[in-house]
Amino acid sequence: MRIHIHKEGYKILALGLIVLLMLNIIVNILWAKLPIVTWGFLVCTFMLYIFLLFFFRLPARSFETDPELVYAPADGKVVVIEETMENEYFKDMRLQVSIFMSPFNMHSNRYPVSGLIKYVCYHSGQNMVAWHPKSSELNERSTIVIKTKEGTEVMVRQIAGAVARRIVTYAKENVDVRQGDELGFIKFGSRVDIFLPIGTEIEIPILQQVKANKSIIAKI
Repeated sequence: MRIHIHKEGYKILALGLIVLLMLNIIVNILWAKLPIVTWGFLVCTFMLYIFLLFFFRLPARSFETDPELVYAPADGKVVVIEETMENEYFKDMRLQVSIFMSPFNMHSNRYPVSGLIKYVCYHSGQNMVAWHPKSSELNERSTIVIKTKEGTEVMVRQIAGAVARRIVTYAKENVDVRQGDELGFIKFGSRVDIFLPIGTEIEIPILQQVKANKSIIAKI
């Protein structure tokens, strides 16, 4: 399987490499007589950079669109499956499925369905832990609504967590999008919510690990 580096990581990886190299030079100058310190610091910074490369990975995944299926928009663990009041756009009861992404998950977000983007809205907010029940309403977040050709509206909400400080959303209103294409990116620990019509047939259990463009969330 081919793995690339996501474009959102280019600047961070370049800056991180420069900073870590400078820090290693300084440590080598100050503690030249203590090789255990210089080598230990080198190993730690090397592991940190490997983690950054791992975080911004973008694996290539084969994918076939299906208008009857809702695919996972993110890698992670399903932490919520429940009926809830959605107050931003629908203003009625919806079936909510939430996926928590740890720092070790791939953080590229994907469109779960194909259709026309009807609504995009970014909200600044708090940085509560992503699994908190109120994070969907109070945290920094970006909401996207896609209307399928069959007329079903599906909401995807990107939510920043306690570590995440930046949500990137590529979605634009009145643009047709394809199921599986990239919706955006959230840097570090975060969460993605999907809001579906009541009665939608859910295909995954709570606490299930899912992968974007691989795992089927529901049938519509």
